[in-house]
Amino acid sequence: MAESRAVSIAAASVRDEVVPSRKRVKLPPWLEIAKPRLIPLLLATTLGGMALSESWPLPVPRLACTLGGGALAAAAAGVLNCLWEEELDGRMQRTSGRALPSGRLSSNQALAIAVALALGASLLLVAGVNCLAASLSLLGLCSYVLLYTVVLKPRTTRNIVVGGVAGAIPPLVGAAAASGHVGLGGWWLFGLVMLWTPAHFWALALLLADDYRSVGIPMLPVVKGPVVTGQAIIRYAWATALASLLGVVTLPSGGAFYGLMVLPFNGRLLQMAHSLCALPDDRQRAKGLFRWSILYLFGICLLLLLSRTHAASQFSQQLPLLLGL
Repeated sequence: MAESRAVSIAAASVRDEVVPSRKRVKLPPWLEIAKPRLIPLLLATTLGGMALSESWPLPVPRLACTLGGGALAAAAAGVLNCLWEEELDGRMQRTSGRALPSGRLSSNQALAIAVALALGASLLLVAGVNCLAASLSLLGLCSYVLLYTVVLKPRTTRNIVVGGVAGAIPPLVGAAAASGHVGLGGWWLFGLVMLWTPAHFWALALLLADDYRSVGIPMLPVVKGPVVTGQAIIRYAWATALASLLGVVTLPSGGAFYGLMVLPFNGRLLQMAHSLCALPDDRQRAKGLFRWSILYLFGICLLLLLSRTHAASQFSQQLPLLLGL
């Protein structure tokens, strides 16, 4: 039950859709359009970017301002996404009941909320963190709304491959907040999230293919079919698993602990991806991979944080001796 609740809150991934759930709590219209269920995973990768810096742990005020500003920026992006896709949402049965197409909230109200959220995020990050973190957060907002939602999503099957940059920017924000610059670790986690995004989102797109087809959105399962999508998921799952191992060398400390603990996460990701590829029309397998991919990225970020503890550092130093190396 706890795992199910965590998944329903975090289902994001990264993007702008979640698996429909009959038991989902009905949110107030002003909160619904901010897409709060997508924010926790973005904040987790922000923390992951911080953990990859030599400056970890951060002072509590800077940590709070970074996470608060990131949450506000992500909420602003969600509102702007809802505004842009109001007409599209109204044509899809699954989304027609959302706050804007159903008339529970006006476009002017939504725009005012978006502006307030974006200004609040900028002020909080500039005053409490630094200008680089604020600029990167704004870049993430713009890339999600303009690059992905406006330009790529309605035009190409590769929309999430390139548009995934929006969900990959929070690690850069975290790294910039921690040290004032984006180091190798921040760029590694940025790349890892980019590689993780397609397999995560295409698993969801397999579930929502009929909805996307009905409104002409060229998601990969709609254009190429489930078999090709399953094969693409396998490729990106392997790329994600291999790239995740680079955390061993990018972590300032605790790399051996991370490298050992990440192996079962990768094993489960690959097992579920191969299972889905064998039967790409199986909705339960697609839903399972989608949900596990969320937990996978949460798990990676948790491992990064745990790797920076004193116990993990001690373990990493003694592991070669235990192995007789």
